[in-house]
Amino acid sequence: MLTGTVTEFDEGTGLGTLVGADGRAYLFHCIEIVDGTRTVDVGQAVRFQPLPKFGLIQAGRVAKL
Repeated sequence: MLTGTVTEFDEGTGLGTLVGADGRAYLFHCIEIVDGTRTVDVGQAVRFQPLPKFGLIQAGRVAKL
């Protein structure tokens, strides 16, 4: 698991981007937010699992800290 910060989130599409502590940007979809809320604020600290999806490494199991 890595930590990071949400840098973008569009509630309409449910798509967001976060930057991990490793400096890489990761895409994620709201279904990956583990608390079931389907929304997250920009600037929120998170913990996540990098997962291969659709030929990219995306953020999975996104948990708000």
